[in-house]
Amino acid sequence: MLISCGDALIDFVPTKNADGREAVMPAVGGSCLNVAIGIARLGAPTGFVGGISTDLFGRMIADHAVASSVELGLATRSDHQTTLAFVRIVAGESHYAFYDAETATRNWTFRRGSIPFDTVEAVHVGSTTLVNDQGAAETKALIADAKASSTISFDPNCRPNLVKDKPAYLARMTEFADSADLVKMSDVDFTYLFGEEPYRQRASAMLGQGSSLVVITRGNNGAIAWHAKAGQIEVEAPKVQVADTIGAGDSFQAALLFALHKQGRLSRSQLKGIGTEELRRALSFAANCAGLTCTRPGADPPWSHEISWRW
Repeated sequence: MLISCGDALIDFVPTKNADGREAVMPAVGGSCLNVAIGIARLGAPTGFVGGISTDLFGRMIADHAVASSVELGLATRSDHQTTLAFVRIVAGESHYAFYDAETATRNWTFRRGSIPFDTVEAVHVGSTTLVNDQGAAETKALIADAKASSTISFDPNCRPNLVKDKPAYLARMTEFADSADLVKMSDVDFTYLFGEEPYRQRASAMLGQGSSLVVITRGNNGAIAWHAKAGQIEVEAPKVQVADTIGAGDSFQAALLFALHKQGRLSRSQLKGIGTEELRRALSFAANCAGLTCTRPGADPPWSHEISWRW
C-alpha cells in the first residue's frame, strides 16, 4: 500500500454564474488528499492518514475519497470543522485564502504504532499540515515510525499566507526534505524557500543529505530532476488547453509515485538504483497526468483509463 498523510479540505474554486458574474464552487481538495486520490485512481492500493471532519464538508471529502478507492481506515474522524480554502487565479497561479482554525486537519494526531509500515511501500507528506507546530510534530512522529521500512516522499506545497515566521518555516521544510527519499516542489515553491539559488546547487545539497531523487516542476516548462545515479533529466510539459492549475502539482506527485511503484522502483533500495530511461518515463508519465488535470477545473486527477501509456 501507498499512504498520503496531511491535509483534506474543501476548495471554493472560481466559476461564473448564469448571469456571467463571478462565483465559487465547492470542490474536494487538500494537497495530500489529492495525492492519495491521484494514486488510487491510477490503480495502486492507497490510504489516507489525517483528520477528516464529520460535518457536511467532511462527508463530502470522505465520499469523494471512497469513490476514488482511497482507503480511509487510517484517517481520524472528528466533529471539528473542515478546513476551507477560497481560490483566486492570478496570472495563471492559484492563490488561496484559508479558514483553518480549530479544524479536523489542525487537530489530527498520529496514533503511534497504529500503522503496519512493513506493509507500506511509501509515505507521502507535505503541504499546509506542516505549517503549524502540532501538524509538523505529528508528521515527524509518523516519519519516525515509517522510515525503517517505507520510502518517504515530500512536497512542501508552500502557502506563504499561512506562514508567520519564514526563517523557522524554511528550517522546518529543510528538515523534512532531509528526512525524505523523494523531494518534489514547484518552481514557485523553490523561489519562496531558496530565492535565486540555482536548482542544481540545492538539489545536490539534498542528494548529499540522503535524498535519492529531487524534482522541480516548472509549469509549461516541464520538469527537471536530479538523481545520484541517473543524473539530471528534463521532461516537457504536454500542450493542453488549461482550465486551471489547481491540483496539477499533486497529480504530478501522485503519478510519479504510481509510476515508480509500477516499475518496481519505489522501495528505497530500488529508487536508488533506478536507470535514466526508467526515470525519464516515470517523469513523463507524471507530466502527462498533471497536464490532463489542468484541462478541467479544480483538483481532478486522471483515472487509469484516461491515460494512454505503455509500460
